[in-house]
Amino acid sequence: MNDPSGMSRSFGLWCDDSGITPGQGDRAVKEALWNLAKPVFAVNMNGSTGAANHGHAVLFSTGHDCPGASFPLAGYAPPLLPQDLGDKRFKQMLGIRYPYVAGAMANGITSVRMVEEAARAGMVGFFGSAGLPPSQVETAIDTLQKDLGDLPFGVNLIHSPSEPFLEEAIVNLYLKKKVRLISASAYMRLTPYIVLYRLKGIRKDAKGNIVVPNRIVGKVSRVEVAARFFSPPPEKVVAKLLEQGKITKDEAALASSIPMADALTAEADSGGHTDNRPALALLPTMITLRDEICAKHNYKDPIPVGLGGGIATPESTAAAFAMGAAYVVTGSINQSCVEAGVSGMVRQMLVEAGQADVVMAPAADMFEMGGKVQVLKRGTMFAMRAAKLYDLYVRYDSFDQVPAKDREMVEKTILRRSFDEEWEETKNFFKKRDPRQIEKAEKDPRHKMALVFRSYLGRSSMWGVVGETDRKIDFQIWCGPSIGAFNEWVKGSFLEKAENRKFATVAMNLLFGASVITRASWLAGQGVVLPPAARRFEPMELSKIRERLGLSES
Repeated sequence: MNDPSGMSRSFGLWCDDSGITPGQGDRAVKEALWNLAKPVFAVNMNGSTGAANHGHAVLFSTGHDCPGASFPLAGYAPPLLPQDLGDKRFKQMLGIRYPYVAGAMANGITSVRMVEEAARAGMVGFFGSAGLPPSQVETAIDTLQKDLGDLPFGVNLIHSPSEPFLEEAIVNLYLKKKVRLISASAYMRLTPYIVLYRLKGIRKDAKGNIVVPNRIVGKVSRVEVAARFFSPPPEKVVAKLLEQGKITKDEAALASSIPMADALTAEADSGGHTDNRPALALLPTMITLRDEICAKHNYKDPIPVGLGGGIATPESTAAAFAMGAAYVVTGSINQSCVEAGVSGMVRQMLVEAGQADVVMAPAADMFEMGGKVQVLKRGTMFAMRAAKLYDLYVRYDSFDQVPAKDREMVEKTILRRSFDEEWEETKNFFKKRDPRQIEKAEKDPRHKMALVFRSYLGRSSMWGVVGETDRKIDFQIWCGPSIGAFNEWVKGSFLEKAENRKFATVAMNLLFGASVITRASWLAGQGVVLPPAARRFEPMELSKIRERLGLSES
């Protein structure tokens, strides 16, 4: 018989003697899917789809009788709570309930407040320390350690190829303050500073197990960089650190037995530094590489691999876990949350963004190397102006060589002051940060031009943070196309408004929704044709989610 419901095939019988029959229709099927703590039985009720969370299944292969009411069993999905998603080892390692990470957005955009909200929600966040002076980072660490106590949190460590002494200062700060978890981002090679952080304090316990106090979650988009994080610290770097007396002989001896990272985030198309890699291709490649290197070095446990970039809807979150992600990392959508360290103007601009409203632009910290970041295009001219500055840098050896028309445009429109005035401000900045940059610039006009142009790029990211109204057209707002996908998903719901976008609410909606979508996919894989409305998850108030999960409001 040609069954329009798509459920002519059955695996057995659904049985129940309670007298309560399975529900029918979109609402009933959706409710059964959303009841995550209970199994879902999809049944064929005279050609239409029914669903129940009660009863039990009798498979044809068992041959058991079925007392009470029964219907042909078309599909079954077990319970799936949000805390069941992802990798159990990763959650245990960090002491978190949910496999959800708030990625470190620079300039404190992933703020102390957001990191605290993540910790209290059973997740983990990384404070966005990149771009901030060490004194400000230290203040943030002190606050987090005081406010969170034993709850987990992390801090970012960004690769600084043009300012290695800043990277060194940050690592020394983390060691001094006993920061035990960092997110290592934008690395192209492993520097002595990150290796020092990894090895400091490594030892064996009474049972002979290696104890590594400083945990690293690498964030990469390139296979060759991932391989470095999966592998033990480079022997030459370890030897150099030992020679300099920065690590002990025992620490050096244990280095070859551990990987550089405790976990690794495959960074797909994201905001900020990105190679725009597609998640569907990137994550499986990273997992395969992980398996090869873990087998080669005979690690006790495989290194968890998570996914960041594009995580913005229940569907993308569910897809990440379906591909084997140990955890998910969010960034762009967090920037539109009320806890983000940005101005209300930036949050509103993000709320209005579509998937195509992003573009690549020169990066301030990797300007001379041609590094790029992904930023918001709509409502700002930053990307176009930054690209113009980089073009001038590439074409000319000094600002004096730049044609008069272009010099006028740079000074009047972009810098809004003379090149020399901007240089004086830049010098004042580097007197505190790295005086050697000034010495180099005085000898090399091209480097001087680069520093001045970088000044605009660097300050443009802060204008949005503090809400510099007359510089709104120059806001540098890091985000990927995921912000547009999120906006499309929440359109018409309470999450459409910026003031309602709280970190924990957004996170739990994605996780709860991912569980719903996953269970629907399990049923679809068994041939069950679900009503389209039942396969969608609409945003829900956090209190309602907590109620459904049986969680208290404390």
